[in-house]
Amino acid sequence: MEKFRLSAFADEYSDSFEEQCSALKAFGYNYIEIRGVDGKNVSTLLDEEVARVKSILDKYGLGVSSIGSPIGKIKLDGDLNSHFALAERVFKTAKALGANNVRIFSFYLPDGKTREDCKDSVIRALCHLLDLAESYGVTLCHENEALIYGESPDCCLELLNYFDGRLKCVFDMGNFVLDGYNPYEAYKKLYDYIEYFHIKDALYAGAIVPAGKGEAQIKEILSDYKSKNEGYFITLEPHLQTFSGLNALVGKSFDNPYKYENQKLAFEDAVKHLEVLL
Repeated sequence: MEKFRLSAFADEYSDSFEEQCSALKAFGYNYIEIRGVDGKNVSTLLDEEVARVKSILDKYGLGVSSIGSPIGKIKLDGDLNSHFALAERVFKTAKALGANNVRIFSFYLPDGKTREDCKDSVIRALCHLLDLAESYGVTLCHENEALIYGESPDCCLELLNYFDGRLKCVFDMGNFVLDGYNPYEAYKKLYDYIEYFHIKDALYAGAIVPAGKGEAQIKEILSDYKSKNEGYFITLEPHLQTFSGLNALVGKSFDNPYKYENQKLAFEDAVKHLEVLL
């Protein structure tokens, strides 16, 4: 088996799902992590749209490494029942597209509340999501992200330990840098739970840069991981230029020292830099 399998968030190349798939095949990728489809978030796709996505995937011979869902990216005191219904929609989509993994988050804290205040509520909400996901045969993978409960390596580890293997880790080394944490130290803490990686590089100053040009220690982390594992996914998530929905996804935009005329050129450069790094 291959040491790793390449995937990507190709909605950063184009809103058009067909263009995403065509480009990935041209770049030599055999998998996609689905997030944006023709300008819509994957969580909002209707059954007929999911069927069209499947037909395009089959046309280009692409597999789905994961569903890049927004589940868990709301305030903990928001409408969780509606959010759980959205999650079930995502899990049905994952099953229809043959995706074993679904990326999730661990909720934004309500105003004025601390992590300790919210720990029990976060665990209850995640437990409900895990029960629901397992009924559809999919694995939930938690991504570290700014301002959510599981932002820090220690908070991520707390959740992963609590669920004892039911909840997996999407390790995003660039996000750890942007949030002020040492990515290699985080990697060592979370190693046992890592299901796959999101590849973005960043500077502690706050900018996202091409893989290998920042301080996320991507090469060191992947070199160590691949020496002990095989068959895992690495998903390119460049964030080098604003694409449709970026601000809604990350909550802010970044002043990037790497400038591109358009998102396609940005994505192409990201692919080239990752190829060199690997």
